[in-house]
Amino acid sequence: MFVIDPARGHALMWDHRRRSWVYNPGLVTRFLDDYRNLDRYREVDRAAADQVALAVTGGQLLPDAETIEGIFEQAAGE
Repeated sequence: MFVIDPARGHALMWDHRRRSWVYNPGLVTRFLDDYRNLDRYREVDRAAADQVALAVTGGQLLPDAETIEGIFEQAAGE
């Protein structure tokens, strides 16, 4: 599962090995840009993303919008 801000090049993803959200725009971009993955993802709204996050993470909530923005700002040094 990914949370992206394509305009600024930011991306979070669920890392199932670490069982946590991690900032990794490079890996997310490579996945999304690979034509072989076009049928493996779709864009959803926040409500759907919240439901998917619970299923994908085993009960871990999707970070709230302010937390996501803070992570993106910190990564960019803003």
